[in-house]
Amino acid sequence: MKKLVLQNDSYQYIEQSFREWLDILGYSSSTVYNLPNHVRELLHYLEQHHIDHITQLDNHIIKAHYEHIKQRGNERLGGALSNGSLNKHLQALYKFTDYLRQSGRMTLPKLNIAWEHDDTGEIETLTPEEIQELYKATYGYNEHTRLSLLNARDRALLTIYYGCGLRRNEGYHLDLSDIDFDKRVLHVRKGKANRERFVPFNKTNSLYLQEYVYDSRPQMTFDKRINAFFISMKGKRMNTGSMALRLKILQQRSNDVYLQDKNVRLHVLRHSIATHLLQNGMPLEKISKFLGHNSLESTQVYTHLVDTHDTL
Repeated sequence: MKKLVLQNDSYQYIEQSFREWLDILGYSSSTVYNLPNHVRELLHYLEQHHIDHITQLDNHIIKAHYEHIKQRGNERLGGALSNGSLNKHLQALYKFTDYLRQSGRMTLPKLNIAWEHDDTGEIETLTPEEIQELYKATYGYNEHTRLSLLNARDRALLTIYYGCGLRRNEGYHLDLSDIDFDKRVLHVRKGKANRERFVPFNKTNSLYLQEYVYDSRPQMTFDKRINAFFISMKGKRMNTGSMALRLKILQQRSNDVYLQDKNVRLHVLRHSIATHLLQNGMPLEKISKFLGHNSLESTQVYTHLVDTHDTL
C-alpha cells in the first residue's frame, strides 16, 4: 500500500489532511502512520474507477472497495488477509468517514460493515452479573478478623483489576502514593513499555479502595515504610500469583455454576471492563486511553465481542 501513488492532487491533500486530523486528536504515532496508508488504498481505488472528486464517494463504493481488499489477499505472504488485518482496514474506513463529517467535506450514512471475527485467539470476558457475583463472594465470611481483612483486600483487588482495568503487573507495582482519593484518580507509573497514565475511578470504587486502605491494610502491617498497595498478611508486597489465587477463591465461593467453570484470571477482569464500557456507549478512543493501549488497533478487538453479544 505504501508504494501506491495518488495522481489526484485533491486526494493527496485529503490523505495528508486526514493524517494531520488524527495527529491533532492525539492518536498514537502508529495510528497516525497506518490509518492514512489504508485510506490511500481507498483513494487509489477511486482513481482506478474514474471517480475524481471525494463528493462522489458513497457507502456502496466503500463497501465495494472493502470487498476488493478481502478478495485481493496478502500479496506479500500469499493467501487471504487475516481478520485482524481486515479489521485494521475497517478501522481506517470508519475513522475516515468520521473525518469527512467533522471536517465538513461530506456526511455519509452509517457504514454498517460488520467487523471480522478476531482470529488471533478468543478473549474471555465475564458478564456484569458475574462481576457482581465475585463482589458478593467477598461478603459472608466475616466471622474471623483475618477473613474480614482478606475480604476487604479482595474487594480492592476486584476494583483495581476490573473497575480500573489494570494489567497484572500494573496492579503488582501499584503503591499507596499512586491513589488520589480527592481527585479519584489512580496513577499507573509502570505501565506497558514503561508508559504512564492516569485512570479515573467512581465513588463506589473509591469506597472499596478506602475501606481497604484505611481500615484493613493498617492491620496487615505496622511498617509505615511499606508503600506497596497490595500487601500480604506478612506485611510484604503481594505477588501476582497470590492475587490470582484470591480471584480463584472468589470464583469458587460464588453461587453461579457457570462462573465457577470459567477460566477466570486477572486479565479477564480487564477484558471485561473494556467490553462493558463499550457496551455502555463509551467511545473507543476513551477506552483505549483508559486501558493504556498504544493504538486503537489494540482496543478495537472488543468491538467484535460487543457485536457478538448484541446478536445473541
